Amino acid sequence: MEISVKKVNEETVIAVKGRLDTNSSPEFEKAIVPILNSDEKSFQIDCSGLEYISSSGLRLFLMAQKTVIAKKGSLRLTGLKPEIQEIFNITGFSAIFKIE
Repeated sequence: MEISVKKVNEETVIAVKGRLDTNSSPEFEKAIVPILNSDEKSFQIDCSGLEYISSSGLRLFLMAQKTVIAKKGSLRLTGLKPEIQEIFNITGFSAIFKIE
């Protein structure tokens, strides 16, 4: 899994590439927690390179959403591939997140 972070206008974009599963979740969590706890309020997780997400990955997305909501920020997910979108639909996560 690869993670990159960049600032686009007023939004922090976190791009995820590869598999987000039990093995890679700790690395993802270690990378995003400081970003989410920063003073920034607008976030995008670019999922266009995300090939697979497990329940561990979904848990981290939910944690990210809760963190951002608590500081009255916004989080949107972009570029979900159809198979990833289907996982979000089945789990009900598509109703929790702003997906574009």
